[in-house]
Amino acid sequence: MSTPPTTPPTTHAWRFTRQGADSQSLPEVHSSIHVPNSSALWWRRFLAFIGPGYMISVGYMDPGNWATDLQGGSQFGYHLLWVIMLSNLMAIVLQALAARLGIVTGRDLAQACRDHFSPVVSYALWVSCELAIIACDLAEVIGTAVALQLLFGLPLIGGCVVSIADAFIVLLLMQRGFRYLEAFIIGLLIIIAGCFVVQIIAAVPSISAMLHGFVPTTQILTDPSMLYIAIGIIGATVMPHNLYLHSSIVQTRAFERTPTGQRDAIKWSTLDSTIALVLALFINAAILIVAAAAFHGSGHQDVAEISDAYRLLSPVLGVAIASTLFATALLAAGMNSTITGTLAGQIIMEGFLHLSLPAWARRLLTRGLAVIPVLFVTLFYGEHGVGELLMFSQVILSMQLPFAVIPLVMFVSDREKMGEFTISPVMKVLAWVIATIILVLNFKLLWDTVTSAS
Repeated sequence: MSTPPTTPPTTHAWRFTRQGADSQSLPEVHSSIHVPNSSALWWRRFLAFIGPGYMISVGYMDPGNWATDLQGGSQFGYHLLWVIMLSNLMAIVLQALAARLGIVTGRDLAQACRDHFSPVVSYALWVSCELAIIACDLAEVIGTAVALQLLFGLPLIGGCVVSIADAFIVLLLMQRGFRYLEAFIIGLLIIIAGCFVVQIIAAVPSISAMLHGFVPTTQILTDPSMLYIAIGIIGATVMPHNLYLHSSIVQTRAFERTPTGQRDAIKWSTLDSTIALVLALFINAAILIVAAAAFHGSGHQDVAEISDAYRLLSPVLGVAIASTLFATALLAAGMNSTITGTLAGQIIMEGFLHLSLPAWARRLLTRGLAVIPVLFVTLFYGEHGVGELLMFSQVILSMQLPFAVIPLVMFVSDREKMGEFTISPVMKVLAWVIATIILVLNFKLLWDTVTSAS
């Protein structure tokens, strides 16, 4: 049987043709990581691709997830576990598509948007992305500041200011090589996972209730408060900036830019992100499970603040170290999110505007935009206002999702752009179903918000 001819991407599929180092995503680390040739053992090739998946998994367990998962667990017990599972499954599909786009076209999602859409649409998408980055940075600032306050007694305002300093970790690590950055992130992820393993063991959750929680329920459509938290979970899990990030950092691997090399890169990159997002599913579910086991059945259904959870965990569970482990994991999550947020901000600005800023200037700008509202809310509304701001930031992220998801699905479905790597009809249907679910949930939330306000 003869092999059908492949269809290469056509050059006229894009408004702009990218050539040279100036057109590369993250040019300082582009193709900087060696990939063994095709004659090497499979596990050596897979190891070369391990890293980007764990970097994007950080966005699926950042401090914003903690707020939504804590509220979901304390108010509704295990009933929202299926939302976490659904959002993680959607994330696995979308991140695989983002990796495919970057590997095949040599463009990250921001560059692809600029090279496809008109300038007006492109700038509108850039503004949307920047709002998502600011919302994500809000969660990082709040999470890091709260963790520093819980562990060391640092005032919340002081923690916000100190959080600016951790932004420079990425600069130091990038100078040593992208692998050092990936290793640092994986190390913090191991700390987070270890902390929650101990907490789950201490919480002794009901196995049957947990399993029942993974079964979808229609109650979410009739209970506005449950819907609000569910959309917050989706917004905190499927992060729009992660799609831009993943489509870029998969290009740090020096795979062969041939159909065979691209096919191999897609396979290993997808496996890498899938495994990493299963870990993120465990972390997200663990936060909700601990909250459900500790608070929902003990008269603490109103626990929504991270600081309240910290104060109650040890007394409720009867394990002195539980609260310390909780805060330690929160600090590690905040630091990790800062690093990936830094890279995502750089990718989005360079991709949409074709504008490069020094990394330190970009980081100070985005971090400053996040610190100012946190300081304002802390001064005038106290810690309770900060908790509400954290939850609101996750809903804002969810609102930005369609502006990243729809262009991504459009591009990977376009044969002129993707050639033989265009997604299959089944995958195309699945991707549009995911995009539709996100849109419907967002419009439902907006409708409930408008009608309740009036």
